[in-house]
Amino acid sequence: MSYQTQNELEHFIFGEAVVEDFRPSPGGFTLLLDNVRILPENSTNRDIRTMRCNELALKVENGKIAGLFEESYKVYDADFRLIQETPERAIPGEEWEAVLKNLLGCELDELRQENERYIVCIRGEDHTYRLELEGTGDHESWEKYLNL
Repeated sequence: MSYQTQNELEHFIFGEAVVEDFRPSPGGFTLLLDNVRILPENSTNRDIRTMRCNELALKVENGKIAGLFEESYKVYDADFRLIQETPERAIPGEEWEAVLKNLLGCELDELRQENERYIVCIRGEDHTYRLELEGTGDHESWEKYLNL
């Protein structure tokens, strides 16, 4: 990859990025993302404006899944009467692979780091999911800059 950064999550905007792939491996966990915005503060951005890129590989070093959650949601009828309320559900480990496969092509609402935990909020077809990864750092790489 032509451009690489390390531990610079705050210099990217991941909202509306599209998940192309999830790649767990012994050395970490990699997300392949399209439509990631790169802020001018990024160490590799030579421009004075926000740019974007496709095929950004975000590797969480020594990353492993700490949890995958189907977030709570409410369903209302046309008159705004509550029909159904579903609490947050922790997805069992044996279902992780199938659920992540169904989330390919979906957009991120956000991706943030809290200490050594990476929180990835993914907008599924009809509600949202939260992937929590534990890791010791992150490494971002991509091929080229694109205009917004």
